[in-house]
Amino acid sequence: MNSRSPTSSIEQILLSGPRGRRLLLEYALASELANNPVRTEDTFGHAVVVASRHLEPGNNTTAVFGWHNSDIPPLEVKPAQVAERLNTLELFEPTPQLLRQALVAAVGNARYWQEPDGEDLLAAAPDMYLGLQRVAQHIATSQLTAWWCTPAYIPAQYAVQWEDARLPAIPDDIQAALLAARHRERTEEHTARTERDADPTANWTGEWWSHPPKTMPSSTRLLCDGSPAGLWFVEDHLGWEGADSVELIAPKDASVFEIHGADDWAELCARFPLEVTAQKRHDWYRTTGRTGRWVLPDWVQVADHYDAVHLQVGAYLAVAGVAIPVNHRTGSASVIAGWNPDETYWFSSNITYGNEGICWALKDDGTEMVWKPAPTRRPHQHR
Repeated sequence: MNSRSPTSSIEQILLSGPRGRRLLLEYALASELANNPVRTEDTFGHAVVVASRHLEPGNNTTAVFGWHNSDIPPLEVKPAQVAERLNTLELFEPTPQLLRQALVAAVGNARYWQEPDGEDLLAAAPDMYLGLQRVAQHIATSQLTAWWCTPAYIPAQYAVQWEDARLPAIPDDIQAALLAARHRERTEEHTARTERDADPTANWTGEWWSHPPKTMPSSTRLLCDGSPAGLWFVEDHLGWEGADSVELIAPKDASVFEIHGADDWAELCARFPLEVTAQKRHDWYRTTGRTGRWVLPDWVQVADHYDAVHLQVGAYLAVAGVAIPVNHRTGSASVIAGWNPDETYWFSSNITYGNEGICWALKDDGTEMVWKPAPTRRPHQHR
């Protein structure tokens, strides 16, 4: 396990990255709705909707559904005007449900294959900084955020199996499975170098994610209500309404590389670089605005040193979706994309799945969609 200790406070983490700033914006919106469920045109929520719509790339003149006649563009609201309303907004005390709701929204609205959306751009506006800082300070006082910056909780890890999908089998030969995945990655890089325009602004897209191969088992801890974090915090969610969870049993002495922040991801990429410039340049330019060389960790080499890699929630909030410098001499950088917060990917055959799975169903509780245990328990399935 890498021994670096987190140095950033929760306040710094939330203010430094696009997912953290989006969480702050969503927390403020949820606070207002908790105080006043009716959103009128003089509310902070309405200001956010209108300002974000004007900032949305390629959508600046579209009317805001539900607020204006569809033939009449809405009046423009500047970030400074949104910030004025934010500064006077009463913030609800943090609860597990409110923090979870804000994190779900921050994760679910991540997109690394195109430009940031209007809400992300609004949260990044300089005029919004002081207002969002107040929200960050408010959240940072709560002990409910302490787990965001903690290592993988090995005694209780759980894998999620979506609806009719199957869990990836635990490979008998980890190296062979990772070698096959690396071969596919290199083949894709060669094809992209041959067929795609080298101009990063060209209209190309491909595999924009940077997590380990999905053929590797992955897991998260349980939240305070007993549900796995992996049920809730999912990038590029496909609209699942049912899932099973099963315990993933790992040795307590497993060697886990902890991603506390940008430095740890840069270290992995620098120690074990894998060139992916041709296949990532178009998507990652759109999401970061950076041009240049791109690399990922070579998971074959990572697995020679570690049993698993864990992305802490704090690291996700601070640096997911940003260009992380890797090697100044070669001009390389990387992006954490598609990797869900608190998710651990395993490169070990010394893990097993539990025998009993718990069924979950997505239900409307009157204020939000929540995952609830379903009455049926059944054995898990895996390839």
